[in-house]
Amino acid sequence: MHRLLAIGFATALLGTLVTSAPAIATADEVERPPASQVHAEGRSLVDAFGRTVLLHGVNNVDKSAPYLNPGDGLTITDQDADLLTRHGFNTVRLGVSFDGLMPERGRIDDAYLERIAGTVDMLAARGIHVLLDNHQDGLSNIWGGNGFPAWSIEARPLPGEPNPGFPMNYLMPTMNLGWDEVWNNTHGVLDHLGTALGALAAKVNDKPGVVGIELMNEPWPGTPFLTCFPNGCPDFDRKYQAAMQKLTDHVRAANPTVPVFWEPNVTWNQLMPTNLANPPATPAISDPNIVFAPHDYCIPSQLAIYLRLPEALRAGCELQQENTWRNIDAFTARAGIPTVVTEFGDGDPTVLSSTLARADARFIGWQYWHYSSIFGPTGRPDPFLGEVGRQLVRTYPQATAGQPVQLRFNPEGGDFEYTYRPRPAARPTEIYVSDLHYPGGYVAEVQGGQVTSAPGARIVTVETDGAAPVTVRIHRPDSTGDDLPEAAGSAESGSSGSVGAGSSGS
Repeated sequence: MHRLLAIGFATALLGTLVTSAPAIATADEVERPPASQVHAEGRSLVDAFGRTVLLHGVNNVDKSAPYLNPGDGLTITDQDADLLTRHGFNTVRLGVSFDGLMPERGRIDDAYLERIAGTVDMLAARGIHVLLDNHQDGLSNIWGGNGFPAWSIEARPLPGEPNPGFPMNYLMPTMNLGWDEVWNNTHGVLDHLGTALGALAAKVNDKPGVVGIELMNEPWPGTPFLTCFPNGCPDFDRKYQAAMQKLTDHVRAANPTVPVFWEPNVTWNQLMPTNLANPPATPAISDPNIVFAPHDYCIPSQLAIYLRLPEALRAGCELQQENTWRNIDAFTARAGIPTVVTEFGDGDPTVLSSTLARADARFIGWQYWHYSSIFGPTGRPDPFLGEVGRQLVRTYPQATAGQPVQLRFNPEGGDFEYTYRPRPAARPTEIYVSDLHYPGGYVAEVQGGQVTSAPGARIVTVETDGAAPVTVRIHRPDSTGDDLPEAAGSAESGSSGSVGAGSSGS
């Protein structure tokens, strides 16, 4: 709940690039082609060229009007987008608001849609895939939250009802009645939301840079929330999945091909498994272009942030995260659809690295919470140069002409190893080489293929020699490349603090 260059010239020799005199890459060297359309294919996201896509990126979410106002110190700008591209990020989870889409009953704000479309175009032109996230926290400004417009909910706080603020305000009885209105479609609230999301989907119908539309951030069950503890709530999830399908139908009517992202209900963040796509409790997902969008937060760490409890509580994070990823594995095994962790991280590097290591092991993409503009009125230094940022900026395969097998990266020294099984694709494998981890240049070695990019390129391209597995290793010239994390399963089988702003999450 929560909420935070390859440098060097190289020479080609027998399929190996060896760096010589290092040089800082210029802006021109890190330009990327426009983002191409991505779709779900089994458990993978696949681009228009037939390559498996891995997303590494950030959230940028504006929770109050006027939404998407460049220069406000939060909204991402052209300069921010250039910074993200330079550091290898290829996705942004861009917050949109039901309150902004339909500020009055039945009226779509076309000017807001234009601002959304303009931001999508700006990011996509730099090769950044945009997830449009219908964001809410605390349901509505009625309870001091954001998301649902006040006209769409009839429940109101009682006189004198205590409001402890986010996230504890989810326990307020009247807010729970408001959530019941959502799931029961009282007064047509889901219908209105569906209309708003349909208008959003129509606006971006011709924009291949949109990687998906996320139907709702961190949905709360309402009055049945206690039934979700301790083992999940199949009765509520049955109603919830029907609501997700209803909203998906609205999106599909306007945009048949855009991926639609479904989150589990937010008790997931309190250790509870989801019953989405879990027959007989809930039906299997029939739409072939649905993506699972869980979050990975640590309750002890969050308590330290929100309730100012001792940071020593974070010692329990490893157990919670292990539980979260077991739940991800269980869902993936039964649903067979892609997963992107659309929020994680709260400024604690240990919690952060745990998420990243588990995601690497499963070849699962992620979007870090949170990035706010550093080019606003006050201005801030590059946040990715700190301890947290150096975990996030990684050497990784952005697009693979094949099936991933194993991915390992050591953010301490930069040693990287990636194995995949090749398959035909219209473009080669592309590996972003971190701009932070190789101050003296890098060495790129390939077995089963060859490097085809220019010496010292930020994006290493790899062509295969045949059908045998391909292994790519990238490391500093003074390293053997063997300082790698222990292998934690196969990507084939799926086994296994805020940047630029404050440190708390969504």
